[in-house]
Parts: sequence; structure tokens; C-alpha cells
Amino acid sequence: MKIVIETLNEISTKEQLAEHISSLRLSLEHESNSWENISLEQYLEAMEAWILDIDGYAKNLNDEAVLSPSWATFAKILSAAKVYE
Repeated sequence: MKIVIETLNEISTKEQLAEHISSLRLSLEHESNSWENISLEQYLEAMEAWILDIDGYAKNLNDEAVLSPSWATFAKILSAAKVYE
């Protein structure tokens, strides 16, 4: 499964985000050889690094929209996922 930036840009609802997360989970389950970060620790470390380098990503891919997300909402999602069943 190759993630296309244009497809990610179309995510605008919680249902679409949940569907994307599901596709990531299925990709990890069935195509883990295409993942660099297969452990939770590696994945979270890469997420942290990507967030810290987001300015470079925005500049290199001309994607300024990534500089104005709802960080609080994303943080709540990550925190809830820690304990939510």
C-alpha cells in the first residue's frame, strides 16, 4: 500500500481519519516489510522526529497546510489510544 499525499490531503472527517488509520494497521499487518518502523517505540520515535522536521517537509513539498493542524486534537487522539479499548 503506497500512501499518496493527495489522498491524505482529502482527509477531512473523523471517519476518513479512522479509515486511514485502519489502512495503516492493515498495511503493517500484511506488508510489514514496507515499513521502516514496525515497533511502537520506533513508530512513535519517527513520528516525533517528523513533527520536529515538519517545517522542512512543508518547504520541500510546498505543503504549508501541515503547519496549521489541530495539534491538540491529534495529541488527544494519541493519548486516548494509550488506554482506549
